[in-house]
Amino acid sequence: MPSTKWTQKDFDVFTIDGLEPRMEALINTVRPKFEELGTTFSTYFSAKTADEFFPHVAKHARRKVNPPKDSWVAFAPYKRGYKAIPHFQVGLFGTHLFIILCVIYEAPSKIEIAERLLEKQNLFKKLPGNFYISGDHFSPLGINVKEAVKDGQLEGLLERLRDVKKGEFIVGLQLPKEEAIHLSAEEFEKLTEETFDALLPIYNIMVNKK
Repeated sequence: MPSTKWTQKDFDVFTIDGLEPRMEALINTVRPKFEELGTTFSTYFSAKTADEFFPHVAKHARRKVNPPKDSWVAFAPYKRGYKAIPHFQVGLFGTHLFIILCVIYEAPSKIEIAERLLEKQNLFKKLPGNFYISGDHFSPLGINVKEAVKDGQLEGLLERLRDVKKGEFIVGLQLPKEEAIHLSAEEFEKLTEETFDALLPIYNIMVNKK
C-alpha cells in the first residue's frame, strides 16, 4: 500500500535557519519519504522502460554553509549517479512539490538530446495543460508548457540546451504545498505515476529509444 503522505512539516523544513539544523530536519523528516518513493518508482521505471532504474536520494554533501532550498529523489538507469543522463525526480521546495524529467548541464550528450527534442516539439502539445518547463533546475520558477509551445519559449529553451554550456531543460508538474498536503498517499502515488506516464514519451526521445 502507498505510504508517502506529505505534511506541512515536510515543507517547513526549508524555513529552518542554518545548514546543520535544516539538514537534520531534512534527514529525519523528508528523506525517509524519498527513500520510500525510491523503492516504489525504481520498480515502476524498470517495468515501463525495460531498463533497470536506481533511486538517488539527494545528500547535499558538498554544502558547507548555505542550507538547501530544495531536495529530491532522482531516478536513472545507472547505479553510480544520475546527473550525466536524463533522469526523473520527485522533490520539494518550500512552496511546492515537483515531479519532473530533467537534462542538466552535466549531461555530455545534451546537444544531441536537444536536437532530437527540437525535431519532436509536437510531443509537448500532448502534455497536460498544467505542466511546466524550465531552463534552470535550481530555480523554483517555470513556464506553462502550452504557452511555451505557442510563443516559442519551448524552442528557445531547447536551443539554449543545445548551444549554451550551462543550458538545462526541465519538464513536469509543480503542485503547491497547499494541494500536496491534502493528497492521501494513494492519491499522491496515482498523480506521480500519471505524471511519469505523460513524461515517458519525452524521455524516450531524449535517450533515442524508439
